[in-house]
Amino acid sequence: MFGECHAHIFMNGYNYKEAVELHRGHVDRESICRWFCEYKKRGVVFIRDGGDALGVSEYAKGIAGEYGIDYRTPVFAIHRKGRYGSIVGREFETMKEYRELVAEVKRRGGDFIKIMLSGIMDFNHCGTVTSIPLKKEEICEMIHIAHEEGFAVMAHVNGAQTVKEAALAGVDSVEHGNYLDEECIRVMARQGTLWVPTLATVRNLIGCGRFPDEEVTAIWHRAAKNLRLAYRLGVPLALGSDAGAYLVPHGQGIFDEYEAFREVLGDGERLDGMLAENEKRLKERFQRK
Repeated sequence: MFGECHAHIFMNGYNYKEAVELHRGHVDRESICRWFCEYKKRGVVFIRDGGDALGVSEYAKGIAGEYGIDYRTPVFAIHRKGRYGSIVGREFETMKEYRELVAEVKRRGGDFIKIMLSGIMDFNHCGTVTSIPLKKEEICEMIHIAHEEGFAVMAHVNGAQTVKEAALAGVDSVEHGNYLDEECIRVMARQGTLWVPTLATVRNLIGCGRFPDEEVTAIWHRAAKNLRLAYRLGVPLALGSDAGAYLVPHGQGIFDEYEAFREVLGDGERLDGMLAENEKRLKERFQRK
């Protein structure tokens, strides 16, 4: 089975607040072990986490070997104060503070840096991204600093302009990447930017009743259209479900993501070969040097 290239081990797949409370003040080992068992049962032995502010993924890295799992984590994600990202990480106001957070990730054994460059989708309104994205100059400097320290950079980012700026700045992977356009996708292809579109976070919401189905379906159709174009143009694509997010269970999430890819791109050896090659490439890039 393919690996899980985007997960959040501290989340539980159904209630974010409950997950936070479970780990607040201490890490709940039992829940981590439960999720690792789910992965192992399904033959998923590679996990790249997106980090958290509670020390959960840091702890998980220390015990993953007991389950035969190759587990990578940024320890925590890094976001600009006042912008989206507090649910998974730490904030900064100045580039000096950002440098200090990168240095902390290194001290704590993080495998790569994760930065938050935009908000998330508003599932009630197709085409809308919450929060103000970071400026081009900030994006370039953040990626440059992380690369100087020997880290690959994973970027939470949505919106064509911001994704394009991140790709041009040399970001190693784009996570989510909703609402792209052809120009942005062509830039990602030229730059060789790995794209982990986390389709399950959208597809699994259809029919659940939490958001208007017409809006979620419209988001899904736009995501599918962009995935088809990216595949045709040669953007390196990798499987990551955002496991732990609402209705994306640990262990099962990556199977849902694979099914979403097959639904959009068809089933065949070419797809599987591409996904296997890009997972290998991701593993090589997102490890501590």
